Amino acid sequence: MWLQQYDPFGNEILSALVAVLPIVFFFLALTMFKMKGILAALLTLCFSFLVSVLFFDMPFAKAFSASVLGIFNGLWPIGYIVIMAVWLYKIAVKTGKFTVIRASIAGISPDQRLQLLLIGFCFNAFLEGAAGFGVPIAICAALLVELGFRPLKAAALCLIANASSGAFGAIGIPVIVGAQMGNIEAIELSRTLAFTLPMISFTIPFLLIFILDGLKGIKETLPALFLVSGIYTGVQLFTILVLGPELANILAALASLAGLALFLRKWQPKNTYRENSSPEGSETKKYSLKEIVKAWSPFYILTAVVTVWSLPAFKALFDEGGLLFKTTILVKAPFLHQQVLKAPPIAPAETALDAILKLDFVSATGTAILIAVMLTGMFSSTITLKQGLNSLRETTKELWIPVMTISFVMGFASIANLAGLSSTIGLALAKTGDLFPLVSPILGWLGVFITGSVVSNNALFGHLQVVTGTQIGTNSTILLAANTAGGVMAKIISPQSIAIATAAVKATGQESTLFKMTLKYSVVLLAIICLWTFLLSKLLL
Repeated sequence: MWLQQYDPFGNEILSALVAVLPIVFFFLALTMFKMKGILAALLTLCFSFLVSVLFFDMPFAKAFSASVLGIFNGLWPIGYIVIMAVWLYKIAVKTGKFTVIRASIAGISPDQRLQLLLIGFCFNAFLEGAAGFGVPIAICAALLVELGFRPLKAAALCLIANASSGAFGAIGIPVIVGAQMGNIEAIELSRTLAFTLPMISFTIPFLLIFILDGLKGIKETLPALFLVSGIYTGVQLFTILVLGPELANILAALASLAGLALFLRKWQPKNTYRENSSPEGSETKKYSLKEIVKAWSPFYILTAVVTVWSLPAFKALFDEGGLLFKTTILVKAPFLHQQVLKAPPIAPAETALDAILKLDFVSATGTAILIAVMLTGMFSSTITLKQGLNSLRETTKELWIPVMTISFVMGFASIANLAGLSSTIGLALAKTGDLFPLVSPILGWLGVFITGSVVSNNALFGHLQVVTGTQIGTNSTILLAANTAGGVMAKIISPQSIAIATAAVKATGQESTLFKMTLKYSVVLLAIICLWTFLLSKLLL
C-alpha cells in the first residue's frame, strides 16, 4: 500500500507549484514552443511521471502502471467513440447523404452566420446531450467545413459553442456524478447550476456570431440571435429546474433548432454573409422533403440508439446478475488497484483507490454509434460492405495520431490523479479561505484540462469542493456547481477536445494553432464564472 502525499516539501504552496509544472509545460509546449499535440502530450506524460516518482515518492511500478492504465483509458472508450463517430460521418458522406444535408441547411439560409447557429450551436448541443465524449465536435465541425467554413475556424467555433452544453452532456452524466460526489440529489445540483449556466448559454450564440462577423454580424442577425438564445435558455432553464439534468441539452437544442428553422422561412438578413464562394457552400439543388428526411437518418438513428443505451433498464442488463453482465471485462491494473490510498481532506478517511480498465464491449457509447453506422449502411443502397470497411480503414488511418494524443493526455491525467498531484493543487487553492469561491471554478477548469472530462473532473474535485465549503462556511452546493461550470469552460481548450476537432477537419498537427484560437475565450468565460460564483457565495449562504 502507498499513501498519497499532498505536501512532500512541507510547504503547501511549493508542493502545489511543483505539482502544476507538467500542466505549465503542456501550455508552453502548445503555445510558445508550437509543438504538435502528440509530441506535447507524450513529453508531458514523461514529465509528470518524473515529478510523481522523484518529488511525490510514488513507487516506480505504480507510476508506470498508472501511465499504462491512462493510455488504455484513452484508447477505450474515448478513442473508440471518436473513431466510430467519424466513421458515421464518412458513411453519410459516401452515401450522398451529406450532400443533401448541406443543401437542406443552405436551403434554410445561405447565410453562414445562420448556418453556424443551426449546426454549430443547436445541433452541437443536441449531439452533446445525446452522446457527448467528442461526438458533437467531430460531426458538427466536419459539417461546417462541408458548408464552406474554413477548417480551423469551424473547429474553434464548435469548441466554443460546446460551452453552452458541456455540463449536461451524455444524458446529464457530469451533473449526476457531481451530485454523487457531493452526496446530494442530482436535481439539487441541477437547480444550483440554473443560477449560472443559462446566463452563459444565452450569450454563446452572440459570441459565435461576433467571432465570425463582428458587431456587424450581431446587428444583422439580431432577431435570429434573440430567438435562438431565448428559446434555448428558456427551455434549458425549465428543464434543469423541473426535470433535472438528463434532457437539458436535448430538449433545448430541439426546440431552438425547430424554432429557428421555422423563423427563417419568414425572415432572412438583408445581407448574406459568406467567407468564400466554394461549391460546398453554394449548393442550390432542391431536394424533396422525403429526401431530406432520409438524408438526416444517420442522426435520427444515432439519437435513438444512444437513447436506448442511456435507459436505466438497458444499463441494468450490465449490472451484476444482469443478462449481459459478462460482456464487460474488468482488468485490474497490476501494482495499482486498491494499492494507493487517498487521505483526508481529499477523502473522509484513508481510502483505497480502484484502478480498473473497464472493457464494456456492448454497453460502451462507441458500440451504440457502431450500431448506428451498421443500420445506416443497411438502409443505404449506394454503399457496399467493402466500401464501408474501406471507410473504417481510412478513418483509423486518419485518426491514429489524434487518438494517441488523447491517450498520452489520459496517461498524464491518470498519474496526476493517482500520484496526488491534482489533489495537491486543489488543497493549495483551498487555502485561499474566504476567497475560495472566487478560485473554486479554476479548480474545475484545471480538472477538465487535465482529464478532458467534466465527469472525471467532478469525480476528482467534487468532494474537495464540498469539504472546503463546509470548512469556510460557504454553501457547498454552489462550489460543486462552480466546479462543474468552471470545468465546462475548459472543454474549449482541453487537449482531447483539440485533438478531436483538428482530426475532424483534417488539420491534425495544427493543435497549437487551434489552442491559441480558443484559449482567450476559455479564460474570459472562466473569469465570468469566478466572479459570479463569488457573488453567489455572498448572496446564497
